[in-house]
Order: sequence, then structure tokens, then C-alpha cells
Amino acid sequence: MSETASTATELASQYAAQVTGDLERNAKEQERLSSEITTLQERLAALQRDHGVLVNIQQALGSTRAPAEEAVAPDTAAVPSPRKKPAPAEGTGGKRTRAKKSAPQQRKAEKKAPSAGKSAAKPAARTTAKTAAKTAAKKPAAPTLGELILGVLAEQTEPRSAAEVATALGEAHADRTVKTTVVRNTLENLVARNQVQRTKQGSSVFYTVSEAAPAAAPADEAPSEKAE
Repeated sequence: MSETASTATELASQYAAQVTGDLERNAKEQERLSSEITTLQERLAALQRDHGVLVNIQQALGSTRAPAEEAVAPDTAAVPSPRKKPAPAEGTGGKRTRAKKSAPQQRKAEKKAPSAGKSAAKPAARTTAKTAAKTAAKKPAAPTLGELILGVLAEQTEPRSAAEVATALGEAHADRTVKTTVVRNTLENLVARNQVQRTKQGSSVFYTVSEAAPAAAPADEAPSEKAE
């Protein structure tokens, strides 16, 4: 019996301790919730006060805006424009008939227009060609390379080589490109026509104006000169 009593006593003390702990936790939770409820109530009251103030401001603003809108509304109201009567169907039909009749005439005018332009272009082209021919005829012919070479040799008292003649031509006519090979070929053509004499001193060749050559006789140039 003593063991049973002691066991029951231990159980009772354990339950009592557990209940005591639960009661303490319950009391703390109630305090926490009560404090939160108090805080929330205070926030709710503050929000309610702010809401009331905002409603009053809105109402005050609405009362001042309404008269202004009423004063502006009559002036800005759009006046409806009078409706136009629809055009009769007969008039539309007449316009379409006229358009159909004028279409062939317009095509004929378009066909005639290119031919007129061609006929006007032909006289213009002829006039341009005539003007160019007259301009070309008025311009004096430029001296040939053979004539220039004869002029250089005529001014010299001593025989000159092809290189010396080319140098003299380059100095006298800076705007004209003169190559020694072209000058040498032209000199050989002049020699063949007896307008220039050729003398050889060692391995060098020199040229002088022939005494029998006419003063104003034109000389043919070498074929390579045309490329220049």
C-alpha cells in the first residue's frame, strides 16, 4: 500500500507542476495579446480619425469644384453642326458617266505627249551638234610633236640627242607629257622624210634639222605618240 501511495503522490506532483507551468504560459500569452490588442485599437482609432479628416477635406474640395465646373460647362459645350442633306443619286450617276466619257480622251492626250517630246528633242540635239562643231572649228589646231621637235632643233646650233630634245620639250611645254622613246620614234620618222639628219658618234645618236627640209612642212609623228 505504501508503494501505491507514493506513486500516486509523485504523479499528482508532476501534474500539479505541469498545470502550474501551463497557467503561467497562458497568463503571459494573454498579456501579450492584450498589449497587441491595445496597440491595434490605438492604431485603428488613429486611422479612423485620419479618415474623418480626409473625408471632410474631400467634401470641402468637392463643394468648391462643382460651381466652377458648372460655370465653365455652358461656354465649352459644343454646338452641334447642322446636318447636310445627302446629294441626290442622279447627280452621282451623271458624274460617273462624264468620267467614263473623258477617260478615252485622256488616253489619247497621253499618247500624243511622248511624240511631241521626241519631236522637240530632235531639233535641240541638232542645235547642240552644230554648236559643238562651230566651237571645234574656231579653236586653232595644236602643233604636232614633229613640229615642236623641228622647232627645238632649229633653235640649236649643234646636234642634239633624243634625250636632250625631250628635256627641251618638257621645259618649253610643261603641260604636255613627253617621253624620250616617243621623241626618238618621231625623230626617226623625220629622218625618213629627210626633214632631220641623223649623225652617230660612238654609241650615241644625234639629230639636226636637214637643210633641205621646208621650214613649215608638217612632220608625221610616231604611232606611239597618239597614245600620249
